[in-house]
Amino acid sequence: MLFRRIYQFFIVYILGLAGLLAIKYTTGLSDYVIPGLDLVGETALRMAGEYFFDVLNTLSVTILGQFISIAMAFTVGILGRKSSWAGSFIKVMAYNIQAYPIVALAPIIFILLGDGFLSRLLIASMICYFPLLLSVLGIMASPIKDIEHFYIATGRMRWQLEVKIRAFENLSKLATVIAGSATLAMAGTIVAEFIAADAGIGYSIRIALYQSDLAGILVALFMIGIVISVYQGMLESLGEQMKTKWSAPKGGDLL
Repeated sequence: MLFRRIYQFFIVYILGLAGLLAIKYTTGLSDYVIPGLDLVGETALRMAGEYFFDVLNTLSVTILGQFISIAMAFTVGILGRKSSWAGSFIKVMAYNIQAYPIVALAPIIFILLGDGFLSRLLIASMICYFPLLLSVLGIMASPIKDIEHFYIATGRMRWQLEVKIRAFENLSKLATVIAGSATLAMAGTIVAEFIAADAGIGYSIRIALYQSDLAGILVALFMIGIVISVYQGMLESLGEQMKTKWSAPKGGDLL
């Protein structure tokens, strides 16, 4: 999966770059508007190392923000799985809040918390959290009737077992959602850095934009794509390993 993610990114990036170059040469635009391959290569040699460490800085915030959002989504999802008044209230509140564009709150967050690490982490967590929450709520609120009926009839059903059954039966969906949320967390971190931060690849892209340095932006996008592809590939591989481990545990006891 890791290699598939990487070569898929290479295909998308090359197609995008080819599209830009096609526009450049068919309309006769100068290197100042759309840089040629030689200028992109020169910029890559000059800035690749710096941008790589900027992306790693962004990724560290992304991973922490995603971890926080996963913990929050599962906590709220488990609490809201019941069809009781409290469960219905949690679900309605989650749906309503999710409809609000979180990025629009970014200026308020920067005013309250400043331009530092906490603002980047909070925005990354919030953008990643709500799609995760809706998926987890949907999975946890959907009973696996054929399996749960046995434990309910025998009086062995506990909330921990109920959560475990529903998570196990939807493990592929959960793994896909968590891997996909990495992109959202990364996007949230970059947006935060682009708006008003002093570190990370979003901050570097903002500087390149002010300098009208499209070659620098293209190199930064390449670094972002490579790093997030590797990270998502690792998450997907981890999900597959967990699925295999849960599906064939020692002793034949599935749960």
